[in-house]
Amino acid sequence: MALSKAEREEFLAESRVAALSVAAGPDRGPLTVPIWYDYTPGGQAWVLTGVTSKKAQLIRAAGRFTLMVEQSNPTIKYVSVDGPVTHEEPCTPDMLRAMAARYLPPEKVDGYLEMANSEHEESVVFYLQPEHWLSADLGAI
Repeated sequence: MALSKAEREEFLAESRVAALSVAAGPDRGPLTVPIWYDYTPGGQAWVLTGVTSKKAQLIRAAGRFTLMVEQSNPTIKYVSVDGPVTHEEPCTPDMLRAMAARYLPPEKVDGYLEMANSEHEESVVFYLQPEHWLSADLGAI
């Protein structure tokens, strides 16, 4: 059964690792990779990635991407959303901290930020305007 607008937005707003898909060219399937993201119901979703990463290059070229999140317990449920990129901006330290805090226990955030700042390239943030939604709650297994 499809989720209501409120149900799908609330599900997407929960802290889940998404699968990001973006067109990878005429002779390839889409690039599909796990990614951290953030979303507030009624707003835009945003992701961050390395400024020169393959993801960033493909998102810029395609001008749009898809996020899909799922759960298998207590029921099988998923939400997929795609849409255009509304804008791109450099990732700030506050944005990186907010994303890390969304996914990591509080005691792990500072260590992650130290590692990211020393080992990762500069990051960029892409904002997705939700345009097309697919969702379902398939019930208990």
